[in-house]
Amino acid sequence: MACPICDRKTDPKYRPFCSRRCADIDLGKWLTGSYAIPADDADDIDEADRAQGMDRDRPH
Repeated sequence: MACPICDRKTDPKYRPFCSRRCADIDLGKWLTGSYAIPADDADDIDEADRAQGMDRDRPH
């Protein structure tokens, strides 16, 4: 199995990652919202915007 961040061989201690560094990089992506599930439903998109403090109907 390869590390999803750098493609090196995984270390059982940090599985599925190869190191603490790659595990921390992945955690950072989750915490900053870099990973997202695409939504096709307009209600889902509006709800996500409101959760982030954005309002599409309000002028910027």
